Amino acid sequence: MLEDAQCKVVVIDDEFLPLLEQPELEQWRRQAIFVGRKDRLEEQQTMEYLVNASSGVSHHESREDSEALLLYTGGTTGRGKGVRLTHRNIVTNALQLSRVMSPDSKDVYLHVSPMFHSTDLKATVVTMFGGGHVYLSEFSPRGVLEILDRRRVTIASLVPTMIVSLLNEADVNHYNLSRLRLISYGTAPMDEQLLRQAMDCFSHVGFHQCYGLTETSPYLAILDEEAHRFAVSEQPRLLKSAGRLLPGTVVRFLDEQGNEVEPGCPGEIVVAGPQVAAGYHNRPEENAATFREGWLYTGDIGCLDEQGYLHVLDRKKDMVITGGENVYTREVEHVLHQHPGISAAAVVGIPDAKYGEALLAAIVPGRETPDAAEIIEFCRKHLGGYKIPRKFMFVDILPRSSLGKVRKGELREAYLETKKNL
Repeated sequence: MLEDAQCKVVVIDDEFLPLLEQPELEQWRRQAIFVGRKDRLEEQQTMEYLVNASSGVSHHESREDSEALLLYTGGTTGRGKGVRLTHRNIVTNALQLSRVMSPDSKDVYLHVSPMFHSTDLKATVVTMFGGGHVYLSEFSPRGVLEILDRRRVTIASLVPTMIVSLLNEADVNHYNLSRLRLISYGTAPMDEQLLRQAMDCFSHVGFHQCYGLTETSPYLAILDEEAHRFAVSEQPRLLKSAGRLLPGTVVRFLDEQGNEVEPGCPGEIVVAGPQVAAGYHNRPEENAATFREGWLYTGDIGCLDEQGYLHVLDRKKDMVITGGENVYTREVEHVLHQHPGISAAAVVGIPDAKYGEALLAAIVPGRETPDAAEIIEFCRKHLGGYKIPRKFMFVDILPRSSLGKVRKGELREAYLETKKNL
């Protein structure tokens, strides 16, 4: 990333100083500004020294379309891409969010997710309305609860795995969370039953589910507090949706040939709006494939229901075509998560001589490991026959990214490697 972005300066604190001793990063030691303790650093490279020694600089005037941030994608399917976000992208998305987040100067926003991830941009709206920020460098259930209490946090941005950990923390009621008014979650789907438990546990708190990409600064749609409460009482199916599009966002759904599908039918989610990035840095081929004539091709498969709620069915690359039928792995995973003997599950496609692809379910068992026949029989009650996994791999833990997304490629490779060695 440093090479790709041609960084001139690296700002670094004590915890990461050893990185600069590695041969690959040695050249950036001469370009580093340190924000840690003086006794470990060269005086001329500390932030305090530079601030005291500096003189004023001329005013730099930025335009709406000037690039504000080069933010890299996760790279779960390859090397991360630098996304060129403009001032207009970031500020506009903050204003789009303001309608559903209702920020004010009394808000305190808790940052727990890694700051390199686009979800942190959500906090821009809090800054714009005069609120404050609290940072927790490392997640732990107790650490989050303590800082929510001590810092009187009003908005917490969490990923589903973090919320699950909080639910398993026995001392939730020991903390004063009266100021907390909103828990915002996203980056990965959340099981409906767990979401209901979370809403019961934090009954005075509103919940938002956020859907977006780094390329959209980062959000396209929100399932807001009102929709959550309505879904729980009236329409549970809405809990599986990503909510309604943010103001100014336009969406189309296209088939493999680039034609618009019939209303309500699944297709690739293609969007336009003021939050769509200027493009990728130094990636002309991928830029041309993803950003086309003002439209962003997200790589997600989804549809819009009759009430205007967006349903994200799967990543295009995760959809499995078995025997000519499309299977959305999220749907299968949702069913597997309802099995009482399954703690976690992920579904991937693997090569199959007869059907082209077959469904493999990677299962993290609960207290007792269910057998394959039992799982298949359970799935028959909820899924059509071609959607039921026939291959299984039982694991202790699912490989995940720093934001809780399952690294499905690693599961597929592990299974195929095991088969090859048999």
